Amino acid sequence: MSGTVVVGVDGSPESQAAAEWAAREAELLGSRLELFSVWQPVPLAYAPYLGAESSPHDPAQLPGEMAEGVRLRHPGLSVSAHQVSGRPSEVLASLADDAELLVLGSRGLSGFRGFLVGSVGQAVVARVRRPVVLVRAGEQAADEHEQDPSGIPSAATRYRPVVLGLDSDNPDAAVLEFAFGTAARRDTALCVLHGWPLPPYVAYGLAEDPELNARLADDDEATLSRVLDPWRRKFPTTEVHAESRPGAPAELLIDASKDAALMVVGRRHRGSPVGPHIGPVTHAVLHHAAAPVAVVPHM
Repeated sequence: MSGTVVVGVDGSPESQAAAEWAAREAELLGSRLELFSVWQPVPLAYAPYLGAESSPHDPAQLPGEMAEGVRLRHPGLSVSAHQVSGRPSEVLASLADDAELLVLGSRGLSGFRGFLVGSVGQAVVARVRRPVVLVRAGEQAADEHEQDPSGIPSAATRYRPVVLGLDSDNPDAAVLEFAFGTAARRDTALCVLHGWPLPPYVAYGLAEDPELNARLADDDEATLSRVLDPWRRKFPTTEVHAESRPGAPAELLIDASKDAALMVVGRRHRGSPVGPHIGPVTHAVLHHAAAPVAVVPHM
């Protein structure tokens, strides 16, 4: 499925938002869109307890119905629909292997704008070797754009910036390529954010050393600049803002997500005795970001 964006759908508001986001991204990429509904058969004895009998969505008809709606809203896009059976996390992870991008919905947290990654989404993110984007319910095209002069979000205005959380000590080309390419397709700015730990004396409540803080900030900004210089040359028309700030990276990224079209974070392939997992920064961003989140796996 080279040149394909794959989206997992189940009829929920989250998956509907994911399908629309995936359609817009497929248009930007010039790719096909494939909708997959993964149905895991429920033992008859368990069906009444799991609510299977009262589901409003026919799994056999769901992807076709959603695909038809996407075609009406995106008439120039090639859209196909598939209904398959199996364990959702395993099937979706397998589908992602041959796709440019996998897009999934994520449950919204009540009380504030954010994510609550379900077990399927988290299992997929932890295993796949292709970029995965998580989209919350209610996400609309206008949310990716700046407000118009009257203060109202509008899909006719410029895109908000793409925000990349970068580990400048261990930068990876796959993460940088994805972030720069995403910003370039949108003709918007890329904000690269790196958080560095506060000096130990802060934790112990000792007086700050402004001179030491300044040297640490200068050193970190110099490292960040060296990492980004080759990518600035590769994407000369992309406006790049690099920020080095003291503090917990996850908190800085979550705060920056409020003004982002898309958050981009990396996830390192790691061996673990209990199986694949997500790093703490990526885990926090997935659960609390105020924008769609792209997780890019890397070595």
